[in-house]
Amino acid sequence: MDMESPLTCLKGVGPALARKLEKLGLFCVEDLLFLLPLRYEDRTQLVKIGAIVAGSRCLVSGEVLLSETVYRGRRNLLVRISDGSGQLTLRFFHFSRQQQAQFHAGTAVTCFGEVRRGSAGFEMIHPEYRILRENQEAATADSLTPIYPATEGVQQGRLRNLTDQALRFMQETPPVELLPAHVTTRLGMPSLAAAIEYLHRPPPDADVQQLLHGRHPCQQRLAFEELLAHYLSLRRLRALAQTEDAPALTGGEPEVGRFIDDLPFELTRAQQRVIKEILADLSAPHPMMRLIQGDVGSGKTVVAAIACLKAIACGVQAAIMAPTEILAEQHWRNFSAWFRPLDIEPAWLSGSQRAAARRESLQSIADGAAKLVVGTHALFQEGVEFDRLGLVIIDEQHRFGVHQRMALRDKGVSEEGHPHQLVMTATPIPRTLAMAAYADLDTSVIDELPPGRQPVSTIAVPDSRRGEIVERVRSACASGQQAYWVCPLIEESELLDYQAAEASYQMLTEALPDLHVGLVHGRMRPAEKERGMQAFKEGLIQLLVATTVIEVGVDVPNASLMIIENAERMGLSQLHQLRGRVGRGSRQSHCVLLYKPPLGRIAKERLAVLRDTNDGFIVAQRDLELRGPGELLGTRQTGLPDYRIANLVRDAELMPQVQVTAETMRTSSDTNAVAIVRRWLGDTRKYGKV
Repeated sequence: MDMESPLTCLKGVGPALARKLEKLGLFCVEDLLFLLPLRYEDRTQLVKIGAIVAGSRCLVSGEVLLSETVYRGRRNLLVRISDGSGQLTLRFFHFSRQQQAQFHAGTAVTCFGEVRRGSAGFEMIHPEYRILRENQEAATADSLTPIYPATEGVQQGRLRNLTDQALRFMQETPPVELLPAHVTTRLGMPSLAAAIEYLHRPPPDADVQQLLHGRHPCQQRLAFEELLAHYLSLRRLRALAQTEDAPALTGGEPEVGRFIDDLPFELTRAQQRVIKEILADLSAPHPMMRLIQGDVGSGKTVVAAIACLKAIACGVQAAIMAPTEILAEQHWRNFSAWFRPLDIEPAWLSGSQRAAARRESLQSIADGAAKLVVGTHALFQEGVEFDRLGLVIIDEQHRFGVHQRMALRDKGVSEEGHPHQLVMTATPIPRTLAMAAYADLDTSVIDELPPGRQPVSTIAVPDSRRGEIVERVRSACASGQQAYWVCPLIEESELLDYQAAEASYQMLTEALPDLHVGLVHGRMRPAEKERGMQAFKEGLIQLLVATTVIEVGVDVPNASLMIIENAERMGLSQLHQLRGRVGRGSRQSHCVLLYKPPLGRIAKERLAVLRDTNDGFIVAQRDLELRGPGELLGTRQTGLPDYRIANLVRDAELMPQVQVTAETMRTSSDTNAVAIVRRWLGDTRKYGKV
């Protein structure tokens, strides 16, 4: 047996248990070593019952004084025990007759659980317990007790038994040290085997707080290797792209030049710089893999349009993918307005299209008549065939995973090679997070807003002042301005005390009879949403009540007032995106964050950040600190992989050294680099080829 042996080699693991363990990502013996505890419990010492504290989890031992079954709404087994210093009740809701018979008076029992206050003093509900034999002493653990990630049908005791077996095997065959010795020495890291042993079975004197906060040197040792594995996989993806062919798009300068000259506005210096970087990439015979970061309103879309025009002028197709239909529709309208005068008709493809329209789009994409295709996830689904796809543009990259991005890119693989890729995000990404999330991409930043844009003035107001805000909306619209009123939900919910969009629409329609009030939400048919948005754009609707479907892509320069309901429940980056829907004209714009008091500490901090700054990078950094990378980059969808040990906020200071180590290993120890990726990522197909 070796570290790669299947788990069925371990005692007590049959095919049925092996299938359950697969749900935890456990396939071989080594996987068990890297299934680290979520937390620890201290069973190394007995606590006197007279000294227990409500809310604590502790190990106690005592003699049964009495046990009885009572009926208080449901059947309860109550067992009262004492150790001479005090009394404690054990309460069981689910129990058998045999179990009940164990607790006869005078029986010694050891139990572990959470202490809470009951009607008759302290109690433990469904504690773990052990009946002691006559004269048997209560046993304590030699180390802190690990609590592992669980799955249905696999108890903690079983996981501890299996990790015990894996740890014994590790003592005979330690895992291979894949990090360079000079790195572990310089960073003062323990050996991999020592770190794993310590984290699975911490000694009684271990610093539990340090372990709980992920700051122990043994945790940092493993976090470093895990971050390195993800970084290496993305850099390998980047290196592979540089060896692949792509159509070198070397023409199109006259068309691009005329397009820029005909724009009704001047490009900013930042836009010009990023366009230059993109055009240089497109002219190379290797696939461009570039990320554009730009704050809301910085002008990313026109930069993307110039990249598309360059590709089309060079004889290849361009495809633009957005995560939502409303954003994809916005792009389709913008590109149609820009490109129709150039005799380029963008094709539209989405999941909600009627069958006949979809067939027509698929045909024009396949035969090359559609030079530009705009759509949603539907673009990379089965049945979509391109004639000569040369450029892929993905907006709001954090809403897609690497493998989804690759799926669209693979639609364009041909004898000429791979298509160029350009991904965009209006969620500015802190540097350390970008290192980890987008190591396979070159990065361009549009760090300048168009001239004449004024920062949006932001205030936070309790919802008890809703009447004042309604009057403010009346006044603003009477002076010729337009306003958004954004709500988190479409309908009323008994579970969530949010102000629902339909309820707000009814309230505002009645309160403001002189205004034209509209409603837009995600459950509407695309045509209904389109009519509502178009009416708002044309000024036929003065106040638009909407859900967060307007978070990205909606551009109405005359809208200068934004009201956001239940702002305390939303993330910073989402609030910043919504705020970015105003302030797109020359008029001073305002954002009102309505909240339901009382505010918690984090909610107060979040709203204070928005009051104090309009800088998207500052907002993103604070959002990262308050909520973590999963929320910021969309892990809940498919953006970042879930890290088993590392935490991109807590371990940010490791990333610069991870970068240095990765480059060293790729040049001097590539075999170990591949092994680290395989150890931590296993099946790496969804992150790239290894």
